Amino acid sequence: MIRRLVPLAMATLLASGAQAQERERTDAPPLEPYKIILVGDSTMAPHSGWGGAFCAHHVKSSVACLNAGRGGRSTRSYRQEGGWDIALAEAKVPGYRGTWVLIQFAHNDQSTRPERWTEEATEFPANLRRFVEEVKAAGATPVLVTPLTRREFKDGRLKNTLASWSDQVRAVAKAMDVPLVDLNALSAAQAQEMGAEMATKLAQEPPTDEELAAAKAGTTLTARPAPSEPAPITGDGARGQVTRKFDYTHLGDVGAEVTAKLVTQALARAVPGLRSQLVR
Repeated sequence: MIRRLVPLAMATLLASGAQAQERERTDAPPLEPYKIILVGDSTMAPHSGWGGAFCAHHVKSSVACLNAGRGGRSTRSYRQEGGWDIALAEAKVPGYRGTWVLIQFAHNDQSTRPERWTEEATEFPANLRRFVEEVKAAGATPVLVTPLTRREFKDGRLKNTLASWSDQVRAVAKAMDVPLVDLNALSAAQAQEMGAEMATKLAQEPPTDEELAAAKAGTTLTARPAPSEPAPITGDGARGQVTRKFDYTHLGDVGAEVTAKLVTQALARAVPGLRSQLVR
């Protein structure tokens, strides 16, 4: 009789242990991730801006980081083409402890192309205010980012051609009481400290000998046009291509990482609730 009871008791213990483990699995606390959405132009976009390095290296795995930056866009064209609707829909997705939308424009708002250009003192800040209002209405937190400086120099001094546009961003952030990442001020100070020659290392491609010599002398040359589009790739594999170039605006791998670090530290100061989720 005893011999029969021992296997039965062992089976009972094993079953109760398995049930306990199952309860532990089903009683796990719900996931509460964070979400960061990047909205902006090519200086933020994948392959040409700082956003890719930021999402890849400077947030924890508990953060869903979406880079919706797109080259050639302004506060006008980003909305008109539907990019803003997509970003806003992402901001409304439930299930996150908090969602933050970082908004950085101005480079293409300066453009002479009519579909991009905005009037600096009226339309540009009005577009930013509308972005802020709509992010708040979606239940997310807007964060305004001043535009990355261009790395153009004259006689050893940086020509910050986006300074007044950055003032507009700062004014909107202050008036609407939203966090500000002052990337223009940070990147301008960094570029000036580096100097024109060293700052060429932040570009996508190396400068020509002539461009490097000019930078060493303290006055950068006019940026040359982008190279022609490469020939289409055929076959069953990936076909997407990225055109890389040397200029004083866009960022290569080194420039993206250097700038992403500036953004990360400034964001941690501006949004204390994200500090535990950001990686140096």
